[in-house]
Amino acid sequence: MSEVIVYSSDYCPYCMRAKQLLERKGVRFTEINVDGQPQVRAEMARKAGRTSVPQIWIGATHVGGCDDLHALERAGKLDALLNG
Repeated sequence: MSEVIVYSSDYCPYCMRAKQLLERKGVRFTEINVDGQPQVRAEMARKAGRTSVPQIWIGATHVGGCDDLHALERAGKLDALLNG
């Protein structure tokens, strides 16, 4: 299974929804919390080209945010990416 990294914030409902989807699928992921860590948020923004959370990577692929993750699931493409 590909490594999954989720940049998130504690009080972000989109972060919670994204993590819930991954947990329902039994996916282990590394969570990087950006709260109170401007240098970590800046690193995430540099990598993703976005400043909002969550920002999700599966392997080397930047998935994007919560809506992007759920769109992959609806399209039936998330499992292939996770197992790729």
